Amino acid sequence: MTVPSAHDVGLAAERRSAARLLLARPLVKAKGPHADLFPLIRRHAEWLTHRFQQVLGYQLLVDTAYARLFKAGLGHRSGHRLVRSTGTPFTPRTYACLALALSVLVTSPEQMLLSRLVADLKAAAADAGLELEGRGRQAEKRTLAAALRQLVDWGALIEIQGNVNAVAQEDTGEALLTVDREIARALVSGPLAQSRDGADLVRRSADPGFGGPRTYVRRMLVETPAVYLDELTDSERDWLRTRQRREAQAFSELLGLEAEIRAEGIVLVDPEEELTDLHLPGTGTIAQASLLLVEQLVDQLRPERPGHPATGGELVVGVPIPEGLVERTLAWLVEEYGRRCNWQRGYVEDLPEFRDASLDLLARMRLVAPRHPLRSEGAGLPQTYQDSVPEGRSVTDVSAARGTGNGWVLLAAASRYAPRVTVGKAAATQSEPATQQELPL
Repeated sequence: MTVPSAHDVGLAAERRSAARLLLARPLVKAKGPHADLFPLIRRHAEWLTHRFQQVLGYQLLVDTAYARLFKAGLGHRSGHRLVRSTGTPFTPRTYACLALALSVLVTSPEQMLLSRLVADLKAAAADAGLELEGRGRQAEKRTLAAALRQLVDWGALIEIQGNVNAVAQEDTGEALLTVDREIARALVSGPLAQSRDGADLVRRSADPGFGGPRTYVRRMLVETPAVYLDELTDSERDWLRTRQRREAQAFSELLGLEAEIRAEGIVLVDPEEELTDLHLPGTGTIAQASLLLVEQLVDQLRPERPGHPATGGELVVGVPIPEGLVERTLAWLVEEYGRRCNWQRGYVEDLPEFRDASLDLLARMRLVAPRHPLRSEGAGLPQTYQDSVPEGRSVTDVSAARGTGNGWVLLAAASRYAPRVTVGKAAATQSEPATQQELPL
């Protein structure tokens, strides 16, 4: 076995750092928050371009001023949403304003006043048959300000005098802006020209193309907190089963991620906790309550014989959550912890809103999920997608892996967040060490 030289180790570390940054921040500017690592991207541009294309089917554009990794979608219910500075998710209206602003910026002057940008945006909205001020003038102004602020954060707009928040003021203020048309043109990823509407764009973006099952599964592994078997088609499950060990090694070398392979699916874990936009445990009322909630749900809904069918177990990807259990558990948590932990009054006094916010976080962490059609059932597949298993090869049956019924499902990865009970046994003699027994989840 050949021992890698110090040069090879250093080279691999540089490439891994650059790849990790691009995966977490698909737009990296030479003058920006990650300017110190931008030279690494430039230095290894050819290698990174080849690897991202080969492994994930992603296109990488490296310019003197920025680097843009064009990711592909994963289909319906698999997006990473944008949020305002307050943490409030973008609404469909905010996304519409963002798209309209981009359509204006790609052909706009290099410098323009905020009032001119707003006027051009309204004209573009009229051409698209949209009414920007249909929900109330002030609410629409705040929506527009959130979209423009996102463009500032991305670098497509640069505030020279004043700022874009002036658009939300009662007496509309003014600002002088510089437009980076190159970045504006590089922001949109997806086959816009071929798509008939938004839903068609989502479907087309999720098409892995020539890579087929291999590319789609790899994208799922690096872009989602957990990949469950019943979210994959027959050919995708077959490909993953036969290559999961090799893929685990490849992702460890490329991105420094460690794979946890279970009967229910696979999780790629980042030991450095950098490649995620979600954190649990976390701070704040929703994060604290969600962690306590999922602990209680796991404790009450443990399956009887979880495991792989090949070893005599029962494949349990998810357990149905009985109706009303989440509400009852949250009400108990409020009484037990909420008031003495100073949870936000708005949530404590509005249990339905508290429930929705907690389930939303847990769903994005892929610890719970609403009942909906799955990819293994043919939902969301591109029309040209080829899903066939080599003749004579069988795949794991996932048809009943989430039980039956309606409502929400508690998913297998939730057990990672349940408390582990450790029982200590005192040593009988000094020479007999104490033993610990960890109760299985």
